[in-house]
Amino acid sequence: MLKVQEKADCNSDKIMAKDKNNLKAGDIELKDRLVAVNRVTKVTKGGRTFSFSAIAVVGNENGIVGHGLGKSLEVPGAIQKAIDDAKKNIVKIPLINGTIPHEQYGKYSGARVFIKPASSGTGVIAGGAMRAVLESVGIHDVLAKSKGSSNPHNVVKATMNALLQLRDARMVAKDRGIDVQAVFNG
Repeated sequence: MLKVQEKADCNSDKIMAKDKNNLKAGDIELKDRLVAVNRVTKVTKGGRTFSFSAIAVVGNENGIVGHGLGKSLEVPGAIQKAIDDAKKNIVKIPLINGTIPHEQYGKYSGARVFIKPASSGTGVIAGGAMRAVLESVGIHDVLAKSKGSSNPHNVVKATMNALLQLRDARMVAKDRGIDVQAVFNG
């Protein structure tokens, strides 16, 4: 009964701005998704010790997302630690009408990802770990391809890398010190 109550409490967290892209848990409801759980074995003189590592993604499905890793001797403990870690690593991603502003590559270690905006009604065309991240952000129409490593830890980090490189017209105008209309009209 206590675990159910803890789960309900972690879904009602809130978001407050901390700096440019990084946010802090504070004022908005986050939905969590479990990406993967791995069993890890450590061989010692006395035998084998089993532990678990979990990777989770949290997001409000409206441009805010975070990912985290948790390790524990039991699966529920690893999942809870992953969710708590994800809430500490929340960032804001620019969205335009349920898709991304432009195509982008991302990489982390051996994992390479490519995401491309799609027209309305296309849906999320992406594999397992990428799909969890993209749906948590709130992207409804996107074409995505994962190349290289299929390790879910690296694919999630590569997807986050690609999403963090996205910029919309307002961000470009602010960086250049010009009006938004000047970005489109030259």
